[in-house]
Amino acid sequence: MSRPRPSVLFVCVHNAGRSQMAAGYLRALSGGAVEVRSAGSAPGASINPVAVEAMAEEGIDLRAEQPKVLTPDAVEASDVVITMGRGDVCPVFPETRYEDWELEDPTGQGIDAVRPIRDEIRGRVLRLIDQLGVVPVGQG
Repeated sequence: MSRPRPSVLFVCVHNAGRSQMAAGYLRALSGGAVEVRSAGSAPGASINPVAVEAMAEEGIDLRAEQPKVLTPDAVEASDVVITMGRGDVCPVFPETRYEDWELEDPTGQGIDAVRPIRDEIRGRVLRLIDQLGVVPVGQG
């Protein structure tokens, strides 16, 4: 089944830091050319405020985002599912591509520790955009 645009789901345990930053970057850098989701196997109550601050430095506002629970429907509806290096368990569907990005968890860390995590996520999102055949915003 082909989709009109690629769909990516980012997953981390609490859906409060890494997956939210990755989703924010993909939304912003793809200019809407990619359908973006994020979820967690045990969602937190709110997004990590330091992750929100780090992304605000990049001009990406995550304040309105909320952690969401990972569902089989979200996985099945995605072309690519990316976990954030903590072995999150996702349902497996044969047509879905799975990747695991080993990334440090920003939970409990200050802004100086979160910036390099954010920057690593940005680089990986740019590579993903290239793999999906999408031209990043500002580079077309």
